Amino acid sequence: MKANKRDESFSDAVERLNGRRLLRELRGVFDEDQVREMRDAIEQADQQYRNAVRDVAKRFE
Repeated sequence: MKANKRDESFSDAVERLNGRRLLRELRGVFDEDQVREMRDAIEQADQQYRNAVRDVAKRFE
């Protein structure tokens, strides 16, 4: 996403890249349980990424 961002807000970049669909149009598409599940999955993926980066960094110590 960052590579595709121009001098614009994050929301503007998303709208441009997804055919001008507004982020606010997505409100209500997912229920609270789905949102929580997605957030948990994102947090888990972030933690796995941080662990992998830490493991690689340790090899260079």
